[in-house]
Amino acid sequence: MAADLDLTRLRVLAAVARTGSVTAAARELHYAQPSVSHHLARLEQEAGIPLLQRVGRGVRLTEAGRLLAARAEEILGRVEGARRELDALAGLRAGRARLAAFPSALATVVPEAIAALVRDHPGLGVGLVEAEPPEAVAALAAGDVDVALVFEHTDAGRPGDHPDGMSDLGRFEVTPVLDEPLHLVRGAGATGPADLARLSQEEWIAGCERCRADLVSRCAAAGFTPRIAFETDDYVAVQALVAAGAGVSVLPALAVRAHQHPGIVTAPLPGAARRVLALTVGSPTPPARELVARLVSAGATG
Repeated sequence: MAADLDLTRLRVLAAVARTGSVTAAARELHYAQPSVSHHLARLEQEAGIPLLQRVGRGVRLTEAGRLLAARAEEILGRVEGARRELDALAGLRAGRARLAAFPSALATVVPEAIAALVRDHPGLGVGLVEAEPPEAVAALAAGDVDVALVFEHTDAGRPGDHPDGMSDLGRFEVTPVLDEPLHLVRGAGATGPADLARLSQEEWIAGCERCRADLVSRCAAAGFTPRIAFETDDYVAVQALVAAGAGVSVLPALAVRAHQHPGIVTAPLPGAARRVLALTVGSPTPPARELVARLVSAGATG
């Protein structure tokens, strides 16, 4: 009866089968050639049956050797899979994910995602950084955070305007979180359809630099250049200014969901949206991967 088979020796046999020689196997495994020969001899003793036969100056696997080599690949693959699963489980018990996100997401989908994450994995911690997309991307690239939650403007008639540093999406693993409608924001009592062209004579309140560029582009498509009276990336301030009669604005749905001033009315702009994305670099850690999954779930239910 065969004795217990050593995993290291099974790895050596699989390498010989894969590379075709003891010399090539030693090179692949970074072992000395005598060490490979020793492991093979010991494995034959454990198996209780010849696994190799000499052919000239080389070796060839016997039928038993080929059978065991094939099973060795399966066994080693299962052991490695189990090791990865155990590492992931350990990471989910005591790991930490660092997230950079823009303000309206921090007030809406992020708390929902964190609540679900800590409910399912109580040992996990989450670090939060408030950052607009360009800064979030820079933090992710520098390794300061594990996940960057960003947005890009898009509609049916134009390509998305990628956040600074995101023109090459191949640098990141990109997970769509939600498509967020844009809303026209007017003072209470305003009526009529959400039509930018009808508001060409109004003064406008613009948001961050990228949101301002999107507003100018949309107004240009509607046939006019907006008269921008105020600029602020604080969506609470935007709504207060609109309520005070200082102008009209466009805000994304998350900003309206996070806070809605009683002195405004909102209406979705037809075909206007921005896409919210979760970015990671390389192979995410188990906590980061789980956080991204919860962000997607929160985006779907929001």
